[in-house]
Amino acid sequence: MRADELARNWLGTPYVHQASRKGAGADCLGLLRGVWREKYGREPQLVPAYTSDWSETSGTELLWQAARRHLNERPVQGLEAGDVVLFRMRYGCVAKHLGIVSERLGRPSFIHAYSGHGVVESALTAPWRRRIVARFEFPERIS
Repeated sequence: MRADELARNWLGTPYVHQASRKGAGADCLGLLRGVWREKYGREPQLVPAYTSDWSETSGTELLWQAARRHLNERPVQGLEAGDVVLFRMRYGCVAKHLGIVSERLGRPSFIHAYSGHGVVESALTAPWRRRIVARFEFPERIS
């Protein structure tokens, strides 16, 4: 099953920082972790505690580095349903938001956990597209 199909089952899950339980709570990384578990059975590594500002003070792209370790990086152009996209929310800051590309009513969208909203499906509008800095796909299988 594609990642966006799995993620769609998480819609309505409340936003809870550092959580990763469908229906109970998730943040953007928690959504991705939950989809990973549904695809492969277990997570590839333990996730250390993290603050909501991630690594902004150090400027280290921790989320991007982790995505490169576990997902297959693809060119940013040519988004497809099921892709994982990494967003830089503000110019000059580290990338710290994730979503899974989907489609709703024939238009590009993405599923993500958003503070104050929970897991939602949002239109992939120009303001969101401008923030995408990396694109990944889940591996076919893991060893």
